[in-house]
Amino acid sequence: MYHRRTININRVVKLLQGAARSGASIPEILDQCNIPRQLLDDPEGTIERDTFIRMMLLIMTQTQDEFLGFGQGRKSKPGTFSMMAHAVINCPNLGSAVERGIRFYDLFELSLQSRIERDGDVAKLVVEADPRLDFREVIIEASLFIWLRFMSWLVGKAIEPKLVTLDYSDVRNGEEHRFLFDCPIEYQADANEVTFRADFLDLPLVQNDLSLSKFLKESLAQLFDGNIHNVGLPAQIRAIISNEYGNSFPDFTEICGKLNMTPQTLRRRLKEANTSYQEIKDAIRKDASVYYLSKPDLSIDEIALLMGFSEASSFHRAFKKWTGKTPSNFRREHFGVNL
Repeated sequence: MYHRRTININRVVKLLQGAARSGASIPEILDQCNIPRQLLDDPEGTIERDTFIRMMLLIMTQTQDEFLGFGQGRKSKPGTFSMMAHAVINCPNLGSAVERGIRFYDLFELSLQSRIERDGDVAKLVVEADPRLDFREVIIEASLFIWLRFMSWLVGKAIEPKLVTLDYSDVRNGEEHRFLFDCPIEYQADANEVTFRADFLDLPLVQNDLSLSKFLKESLAQLFDGNIHNVGLPAQIRAIISNEYGNSFPDFTEICGKLNMTPQTLRRRLKEANTSYQEIKDAIRKDASVYYLSKPDLSIDEIALLMGFSEASSFHRAFKKWTGKTPSNFRREHFGVNL
């Protein structure tokens, strides 16, 4: 039975095949990872998850390719994922972040395209891959898996897939697929996609530039672990407010109770994170304001009321302090709305 912290040798072999095609030294990688060569011939063999991550990092270093040799002749230089993450981290909600991330990778003209589809209360992340693509199955699975985990990290809560469909058959990978997605899987389907609740796309991002910096240092490990709740304290507070209070804000002592901390401890911990409860509230208000400004049917006055301001002038002053622009200028520049 597949264990959550081990990787089947079949996946290891495929990874090494992609690395070899890009000129990596397979004997050197196996030696540095302490993997016996005979293990590659054992269909029931496994390696530790941390060893697999180390192998991926070694291959990226040797090949200078974040696509690990699977890019059909196109390389993604180390740091590409980091640049994509920085490009999406300040988006107002998950849906806009994913769309921006997809557009970022479209710049590489890969034989792989992704898109988000939304239909009522259901959303789908769809991956289309050229049938002639080498290691096609590995690339499709990795794309769906990494996007799903990265999306979960961005909003600080697990996006639970309802269904995964794959347009090929299950070949010795059933247990591994169940580890990757933990939901029903249909094979020989018409499309490669993961289905989840559409309201996840409306969630604001709980991460910021500071938490992103920490995440990028250990992103592979976090993505494999799926430990998306292991976010910084400011992100935890943002998630509590967003999930339980909507547009209102609990007082500081209530947040202390939710986190089982004394006010003194929480103030100290927030100071260590270079922030404060007031700054967290301002960031949430800014993000929510940006989200509402993207809705052309809402006037500036209505948004001000939604954000808890009794007067539109107070909202104007606060928003300009947060962004350097008035709400109307921001809306016009970013969303092309003149209201």
